[in-house]
Amino acid sequence: MTRIATFVCFFVFFGIQVFAQPFKFAHVTDTHIGGETAAEDLRRTVLDINLNPEIKFVLITGDITEFGSDEELLLAKQILDSLTLPWYIVPGNHDANWSESGGNSFRRVFGAETFEFKYNGYQFMGTNSGPNMRMSPGQVPRENLVWMDSIFNAEPDSKMPLIFINHYPLDSELNNWYEVIDRLKTRNIQLALCGHGHSNRLMDFEGIPAIMGRSNLRAKDSIGGYNIVTIKNDEATYKTRIPSMTTKEPWASVRLVNHHFDQEQASWSRPDFSVNERFKNVSVSWKFQDDSDLGVGLAVYKNTAITANTKGEVYALRLKDGSKKWSFQTNGKVYSTPAVSGNYVVVGSSDGNIYCLDARNGKEVWTYETEKAVLGSPFIIQKTAYIGGSDGHFRAFDLKSGTLKWDFDRVENFISSTPLFYNGTLYFGSWGNDFYALDAITGAVDWKWDNGSTNRMFSAAAVVPVEANNRVFIVAPDRYMTALDASTGEVIWREKKDSSRVRESIGLAEDREKVYVKTMDGDLLGVSTRANNMEIVWESELDLPYELTPSAIVESNGLVFVPSHSGLLSAVNADNGGVEWQYKISNAMVNPIKPFGKDKVLVSSMDGTIFCLKYH
Repeated sequence: MTRIATFVCFFVFFGIQVFAQPFKFAHVTDTHIGGETAAEDLRRTVLDINLNPEIKFVLITGDITEFGSDEELLLAKQILDSLTLPWYIVPGNHDANWSESGGNSFRRVFGAETFEFKYNGYQFMGTNSGPNMRMSPGQVPRENLVWMDSIFNAEPDSKMPLIFINHYPLDSELNNWYEVIDRLKTRNIQLALCGHGHSNRLMDFEGIPAIMGRSNLRAKDSIGGYNIVTIKNDEATYKTRIPSMTTKEPWASVRLVNHHFDQEQASWSRPDFSVNERFKNVSVSWKFQDDSDLGVGLAVYKNTAITANTKGEVYALRLKDGSKKWSFQTNGKVYSTPAVSGNYVVVGSSDGNIYCLDARNGKEVWTYETEKAVLGSPFIIQKTAYIGGSDGHFRAFDLKSGTLKWDFDRVENFISSTPLFYNGTLYFGSWGNDFYALDAITGAVDWKWDNGSTNRMFSAAAVVPVEANNRVFIVAPDRYMTALDASTGEVIWREKKDSSRVRESIGLAEDREKVYVKTMDGDLLGVSTRANNMEIVWESELDLPYELTPSAIVESNGLVFVPSHSGLLSAVNADNGGVEWQYKISNAMVNPIKPFGKDKVLVSSMDGTIFCLKYH
């Protein structure tokens, strides 16, 4: 360390105000590579930055791609590699929510999904923001929070000014905004930077000054743009730069000071868990907290619950107390809900492999390597395991030996959900707007249906289809509910109602007379499985806030279990629609729910929380 650097660090450490040498950096965000003009817009920005010797580094704050595909990520990396100065990057929701690799390719292509570095007396820290693979508000992954803790613990007494970077604003658009802010407030946090909103905006997150940067896309202009940030005399000044044309006048200026949040007594809004005191007919049998995210549901095998996390670990918890019995490590994030039959458990991993493990001890029975990530969840019946991947394949395996029975290789884009098995046919959607019906014995196409959209994000890919009365029911992000003839694929009805804006969460009633749908307005409805239109025959008194989670609705023993994107599980009476009880396990998205026995339910959320609840 030089004498000057030592001198500056001494004064920063002891809290004596020292003006760092002025410097400039570029803030580039929301490049959306894959969009019509995105690559050209980014190339122009990169060239412009390279021609400016005053810029010292570049911060790129998410939504690097439009759809998170490997092709888009590689193109973005190729363009950014043309930068002649250091650059630091984090993913956004477009890179994570629709990623064919389960987020693995972002880490592989760019090296990490977080960054931390120091420059001229300032610490810069950036994290992922999700949502990962399934629609909900954003969420800084649990493993990123653990990473933040490790960075802070390495310098427990540091007073170095901190600038935090995320794609999302640090507000309720992130389910766990408060967990991030509470950590930042233990440090000398002076500024937060974000993207996501595609516009220049001065913001405030519980007293933390913040700036949202404009998208690099041209939108309605002829040329896109970015921001040049100047740090001088403890002040950050933002100027919009139109590449090769002009640098505009400053539009934002923020004083960079120590806010001493550790001494603050103000009470900020936090998630309300008081609902857990209202209902006395539900209690906690046990709780397990993973140190990583959970993006899957749970399977029950004898006296254990089997699940998997985004560290790539498949593991079993004892049902009596939630203690871990065994674990098996894959080499990629897991977004595939395990399926169990006999003593076998099958699961896919974003490392590109399909695994069959011994459900008793987690030992590997067989493995099948595919060409890309396996994000689809398996379905097992008659000693055959069915599962779809990201390589355009849907496969059938002999459960015991792992022998490939058949391979359907014409799936458009990738699969991320669980297939429906009905009358010898498998039904599933993909992120290519197509919905497939395959013969379960041969893998031959019985029929294929196209929703008619050119927007892949409107695909019926996250929904778990349900069937009744020779009809298959699906919902999608385009807010349509569709009933298809199970034999022919003909549309029986397809409706979009403003009064019931359905999304991707449905479930079948035990009497098979209605399909439960959850609307974006938080209503729970029952739609007739026999009518020739979207006839609502049942309505619950449940009234949730704005709601997005695609996790399936499940009825068991007369109770309808309804997930939410804010950690709330609701149990509704299937007869009269009344709310029997509710329990909030966290503030993150609820994963697929697993009732078991007569009075217990396993429920997990994306932030790594698992509860076993007992009710009466």
